[in-house]
Amino acid sequence: MSSQLALKSRIASTRSLEKIFNAQEMIASSHVAKARDVAMNAKPYSDAIFEAVQALVMHTNIAHADVDHPIVKKRGENNPRVAVLAMTSDRGMAGPFTSSIIRETESLLSRLDADGKQPELYVYGRRGVNFYKYRNRDIAGTWEGDSDHPGVEVAEAISKALLEAYMKPAADGGVSELYIVFTEFINMVVQKVRVLRMLPVEVIQPEGIDDKENGGMEADTAALYAFEPSLDQVLDAVLPKYVQSRIHECLLTSAASETASRQNAMHTATDNARNLVDALTRKLNASRQASITQELTEIIGSADALNTEEE
Repeated sequence: MSSQLALKSRIASTRSLEKIFNAQEMIASSHVAKARDVAMNAKPYSDAIFEAVQALVMHTNIAHADVDHPIVKKRGENNPRVAVLAMTSDRGMAGPFTSSIIRETESLLSRLDADGKQPELYVYGRRGVNFYKYRNRDIAGTWEGDSDHPGVEVAEAISKALLEAYMKPAADGGVSELYIVFTEFINMVVQKVRVLRMLPVEVIQPEGIDDKENGGMEADTAALYAFEPSLDQVLDAVLPKYVQSRIHECLLTSAASETASRQNAMHTATDNARNLVDALTRKLNASRQASITQELTEIIGSADALNTEEE
């Protein structure tokens, strides 16, 4: 009897969890389409800015080799400090979303340490902040709130803090590189963790365009831009817009990935809870049937004993 009470209690608690998981799945499914559309709509703008910056940097490297600007090259090769921003989630029930980000961040930090760098960690998302604070890790900056639907304000705050750290001289604790670890939304099922080196900008040479020494593009044929009032002022104006747009895009695609991951995780949890209820119900029925059989056996045995005594 006690085992039946325990099984009934487990069935009741599992059904309650099933309702919670199902509700979370329905909420996530109602939000994921909007989060996906927002991320996809922001991507063309961010890609356009990145392509413009790449073209600008490529032109600067070819036509203005003497330019020393933070967006083009590292400010001080002897500065080992680099900034790493990890984009995690504020809430749980999202499957391996945050754990994958943390695992990739730890791998990146290890690689940077092996290269002689001194990484400074920045964390977005309450889950990641709690993870590193619990382990007494030094965190240069944190941001929390609305990881599943981030706004422009948080993108501005993060870009301002990272850009300030990047623009500081090495003597004042500045960094020479900026990395972002985030989850890219591929589709409703696949979300991929990526590491992006945001600054300095890495130039991707188009096919067929090599350097001048290899018979590629000549410096005079690459002079397609005229800068007004000056090249440095144009680069100074482009740099903050580029950083904010890239961070905003990463936040939006990370939010879409979090919502999709939560929907998938809650769907799996709901199915597992239902399967567990079915298994526990079968055990309860088997225990109840065994109890009934035992009672019938005892009754029949008692009746046979009474009949034997009367004879």
